[in-house]
Amino acid sequence: MEVNKTRSLGLDVGDKRIGVALSDPRGLLASPLTIISRRDETADIKAIIDIVSQHQVGQIIVGLPRSMDGSLGQQAEKVKAFIQNLCSHTDVPIEFRDERLTTVSAKRLMRAAKTKRNRRKAHDDAIAAALILQGYLDETRKDRL
Repeated sequence: MEVNKTRSLGLDVGDKRIGVALSDPRGLLASPLTIISRRDETADIKAIIDIVSQHQVGQIIVGLPRSMDGSLGQQAEKVKAFIQNLCSHTDVPIEFRDERLTTVSAKRLMRAAKTKRNRRKAHDDAIAAALILQGYLDETRKDRL
């Protein structure tokens, strides 16, 4: 069995923060990595590109915030515009993944872990990115088996 040696990066792009998650080299497990506090688009993209280079990322998975009916709302359009700009700065393939309810799931996980409230909000974004990425990894692993 061939082992994937490049990591995948998960992004949960919001207006104030970008949650970032990273897979292990085999593509089995996603873990929260960091939070990028949004400043301006150029700085945000540079921060992502630096992470991609530092961790030898081979693909980026981005949560796309669809409405419950599956349509794309204003936030989804903002994310798509940001990612279009990111695409012009990297050759790393980027895929979107439906992120409905991942932030809700992240908040539940943080409450279950009884994390202090002031730390919880920022960590929600990185955990949401990990949930987005883990869903992708699980789905594609089934396809490879």
